[in-house]
Amino acid sequence: MNAIIQARNLGKKYGKFEALKNITLDIKPGKIVGLIGPNGAGKTTLLKALLGLTSYDGELSVLGLDPFKQRHKLMQDISFIADVAVLPKWIRVEQVLEFVENVHPHFSRPEAERHLKRTKIKHQQRVSELSKGMVVQLHLALVMAIDAKLLVLDEPTLGLDILFRKEFYDNLLNDYFDHQRTILITTHQVEEVEHILTDLLFIKNGEIVLDASMEEITENYFEVMVQPDKLEQARQLKPLTERTIFNKHIMLFRHADKSALEQLGEVQRPGVADLFVALLREPSLKENDQ
Repeated sequence: MNAIIQARNLGKKYGKFEALKNITLDIKPGKIVGLIGPNGAGKTTLLKALLGLTSYDGELSVLGLDPFKQRHKLMQDISFIADVAVLPKWIRVEQVLEFVENVHPHFSRPEAERHLKRTKIKHQQRVSELSKGMVVQLHLALVMAIDAKLLVLDEPTLGLDILFRKEFYDNLLNDYFDHQRTILITTHQVEEVEHILTDLLFIKNGEIVLDASMEEITENYFEVMVQPDKLEQARQLKPLTERTIFNKHIMLFRHADKSALEQLGEVQRPGVADLFVALLREPSLKENDQ
């Protein structure tokens, strides 16, 4: 199966600063990938390269195209949301629909109308008259009406309350994703997206430090709530991290014998947020779980 996104030794420098360092990755069709990293890690630069908004060193192919040289053709099969604040305040909903219909060859006006009917949004309302949650609903209706092969979401629910964030991802999963499209999400609210992700990419200081499917994470990483009398025994197995919550010691292990860990305490798969904190705290750790 050909990769939707393929990078080989992808790099980007701003003067002497290396924003991206020899990134190599493959993202297959039909995946929902979380691109997670702290501020300044290189997420935005990587997205700009994928969307043809910046030049780069190395090799990069998106939908079989060179994104920087063939951006116009590429964007016909990509839908991108950077932030819900990008719509001008003066524009009416009707005008937004007309604009997208005129500029995007794969936009279905009837499909957008169908999604908007489930909201309280009126065609003659200006964006300035909509709540932020309603603007998200408008954005989502536009996105789900575009037959794109790749959807890129950059902090799409930033600033929204938890109800609208949950509605956004539920609608995205139930009404848009069909295992043929590919979705790439960047967010700091990792706990809210981990249930929909098929794959994870962690980026730190311009480098990919984790590239794994959720199945691989389940197989390779274990979080153990260690029994008090087994602490020293557990530490001898060299956990990645150890933290204490309400006097309970929780340790994270990688590539460990699960049956041996079960002798130490309760074993479960770590949450994405805990795994993220653990791996990005390790200055020398570089992981590529293919």
